[in-house]
Amino acid sequence: MSTTQSERLRGLMEPLAGERGLDLEEIAVTPAGKRRVLRVVVDSDEGVQLDACAELSREISAVLDESDVMGGAPYVLEITSPGADRPLTEQRHYRRAVGRLVKAQLHEGGEVVARILAVDDAGLDLEVPGVKGRKPTARRMEFDEIARARVEIEFNRKAAEKAEQAVRDHAQDKADRMSASADESQEEA
Repeated sequence: MSTTQSERLRGLMEPLAGERGLDLEEIAVTPAGKRRVLRVVVDSDEGVQLDACAELSREISAVLDESDVMGGAPYVLEITSPGADRPLTEQRHYRRAVGRLVKAQLHEGGEVVARILAVDDAGLDLEVPGVKGRKPTARRMEFDEIARARVEIEFNRKAAEKAEQAVRDHAQDKADRMSASADESQEEA
């Protein structure tokens, strides 16, 4: 797909996705026999519901029918959400993965497998699982340390429940610290 076609498609689709609170993550046109497949990947902080994909598909289809951006060759339009194995490349991807286990390849070499507890503008608060019965440890990782990262698929529900509790505990600790700091500020005034 040429850059011009990609830019034109993005220009047509981004407003439609945005109206529904969706982020347009990716557009790809690939050959499939005598046709092409136009795959549009959308996401949101709340996830993507099937009904939202269907509605967006109808609207994008109507806009594409009125436009010449896809040319005259037949194509199939596919609206989807990102798969579990998609790379985490934007801050919003990490934010949506809070509570999930991720594997990050580092620029300096090596990798880290840890659970995301919180995300801010600069990086991540992580919980690195303990090995051989040891307790998990906290770690801070800046975005510029990360070369690549993906969510790790977990099949153990107990681990996922523990992760959700760790995220809640981390958020409560942060709220307690902020409250204590605000109280100290008021006492000083």
